[in-house]
Amino acid sequence: MGYIQDKDKEYLKGEFDKNMKEEVKLLVFTGPNCQYCNVASAIAQEVAELHEKINFEEFSIDSEEAKIYNVEHVPTVIITDGDKYGGRIRYVGLPSGYEFSSMIEDIMDVSRRHADVSDEVMAQLDMIDKPVKIQVFVTPTCPYCPRAVRTAHRFALLNENITGEMVEAVEFPDWANKWNVMSVPHILINEDVQFIGAYPDEQYIKYVVEAWKKMQ
Repeated sequence: MGYIQDKDKEYLKGEFDKNMKEEVKLLVFTGPNCQYCNVASAIAQEVAELHEKINFEEFSIDSEEAKIYNVEHVPTVIITDGDKYGGRIRYVGLPSGYEFSSMIEDIMDVSRRHADVSDEVMAQLDMIDKPVKIQVFVTPTCPYCPRAVRTAHRFALLNENITGEMVEAVEFPDWANKWNVMSVPHILINEDVQFIGAYPDEQYIKYVVEAWKKMQ
């Protein structure tokens, strides 16, 4: 028995048929003593089976691919075209619960090679010319977290200097404790700028620009 219900599969097939334009790769990195790795791989594989333009690949944390994509934790799921987007759109931990919808929307954005933001936000994104990592700490039961994750991933899709990374706080408690994650979504940018909440793009980008300016 799979992880995705049949009725949900039918809905997703319809969404993919309407929105998939170019090929997308779902890369899942796994390792030993990993409680959720098998589930992450199974879910990604089930999603890939729903449309011919979605390709699933699994790699070990010890693989050359893990070095190329700078993967340090398992499970990690990367959504990419295999070229332009590299490893910038990623999930560290299981993309389950509300975050499953984030993964589906990311797949369609990557397939379209486009994400929607306002001209105002795009102008600020265009300024980012140094590496910026946006880490969004989430829990599977948080209904507000997908918005924060999707914003980070849309920004990453639109600027090659930005990496958007979901971090499942329950799976990585030591990591969450290090940054005093008490409520989610908790956003950490370059391990320097932090805020809590699912803010609109226009507010969110101000924190990204703040982190970028601190690098000048």
